[in-house]
Amino acid sequence: MNRPLTQPHAPPQAPAQARDSAPPAASAYLDAQGRLRPERVRADFPILGREVHGRPLVYLDSAASAQQPRAVLEAVERYATTTHANVHRGVHALSQEATAAFEAARDTVRRYLNARSTREIIFTRGTTEAINLVAQSWGGAQLQAGDEVLVTHLEHHANIVPWQMACARAGARLVAAPLTPAGEVDAGAFAQLLGPRTRLVAIAHVSNALGTVLPVAGMVALAHARGVPVLVDGAQAIAHQRVDVQRLDCDFYAFSGHKIYGPTGIGVLYGRESLLAAMPPWQGGGDMILSVAIERSTYNELPWKFEAGTPNISGAIGLAAALDYLEMLGRERVAAHGQELLAVATARLRTVPGLTLVGTAASKCGVASFTLAGIHPHDVGTILDREGVAVRSGHHCAMPVMTWYGLAATVRASFGCYNTRADIDQLLAGLDKVREVFA
Repeated sequence: MNRPLTQPHAPPQAPAQARDSAPPAASAYLDAQGRLRPERVRADFPILGREVHGRPLVYLDSAASAQQPRAVLEAVERYATTTHANVHRGVHALSQEATAAFEAARDTVRRYLNARSTREIIFTRGTTEAINLVAQSWGGAQLQAGDEVLVTHLEHHANIVPWQMACARAGARLVAAPLTPAGEVDAGAFAQLLGPRTRLVAIAHVSNALGTVLPVAGMVALAHARGVPVLVDGAQAIAHQRVDVQRLDCDFYAFSGHKIYGPTGIGVLYGRESLLAAMPPWQGGGDMILSVAIERSTYNELPWKFEAGTPNISGAIGLAAALDYLEMLGRERVAAHGQELLAVATARLRTVPGLTLVGTAASKCGVASFTLAGIHPHDVGTILDREGVAVRSGHHCAMPVMTWYGLAATVRASFGCYNTRADIDQLLAGLDKVREVFA
C-alpha cells in the first residue's frame, strides 16, 4: 500500500526561535526625548482621517475596540489576495503557505506573552470565547457541588456569566470580592473569600469600566499558596502594559485582538500546558482530531485540540501584525504615553463643574469614567458624537460595577496609542457644549 510523504491532518509545529529583544522603534515615531510622537502614530490609522458629522473624528473608545493601523490592514489584505487557503490539511502550495503564516502568528503571540511554548497558545474568537472554553472544559471536569469560583465586582460580564453557567451545572457557587470606594478590590475581603471551597479564581487584569489595575501577581501568589489556579481576563491590559505570563505565574490568560489594534473575531487563550493537556476538548470537528471512527475519535495534540473547525486565519495574521506594530513602537513607550494622557485627562476633567470621576484607584490605565450631574450618560455621549468625539456611554458590560456605585451608567473616555492632548481638548470642548445644551 502506498503511503503519503506528508500527513496533511497533522498541523506543523510553529517555529520556536525566540526573539531576544523587541525591535527598536523607528526614529520617525519618537521625539527628541525618545518619547512617542502620537501625531506620527495617528498617521498610520487611516480611519482617523475621516470626519463625523462634519467634524474631525476624535476616537476615545479604544477600550471597546481599538482602531487598526495600516500594517494590520495590509497584512490581512496580503493574505487574502496572495495566500488564502485552508490550513493544516492541504498539501498544495497555498495551504502550506497559509499554514506557515498561521503558525508563525501563534509563535508571535507566544513571544509577546513570554509563554513557554506554542502548545500553550490557543486561538479563539476573543476573550469571551476563551473564558467560556475554560469554564466549560476545565470547569466541567473539575467543579463539583459545594465548590466555589471567586471573582470580583470589577469583572466584565464575560468573566461572570460563563462561571455562573458552570457553577449552575455543577452545583457550585460564584463568589465576588467587594470593592473599595476608589474602585479597587478589597484586598482583605479577597483573602478571606479565598477559602477551602475555592476551586478557581477568575479576575480582570484591568477593569474595562474603571481602568483599575488589579495587583494580579500578588493575587495569583495568594491563590497558588492554597493550590487554587487563576484565570486572568487580560482584554483591557494587553494594549497598555507588558504582559509576561511566566512572571505573573497565572494559569490562564485571555485577550482579544480588537482591543490591541488587531481584527475582530480573533483572540487568544494562554493556558499552562499541564492544565490544557488534562482538559477535555470543548468543541468537536475538524482539526481537533487525529482520527475518527464511528465508535470513537482520537484527539489532536495541543494546541489544536481546542481549535475545532476552520480557524480565523486572516484574523490571526492580522493580530500578529498588530503585536509586531506595538513592538516596533515600543511597549513601554506606548504605556508611558497612555499614562500621560490619562493623567492630563483626569486633571482636566476634575475642573468640569458637576463632573464626578467614577473609579479613582491609585493604579489605573487607559480609562476615565465619569458622570455629569443631572445629565444622562447617553445624552452626554450623543451630544459629544455630534461634536465628532466618540466615547462610550452605558454600563460597559460591567453591570455589577455600576450597581456597586448605585449608577445606571457612566461616560467612558478611553485612550489608545494614537490619541493626543488635542483629543482631550476636544473632549473638554464637547463637554462644555453638553452643559450649554442642558443649562
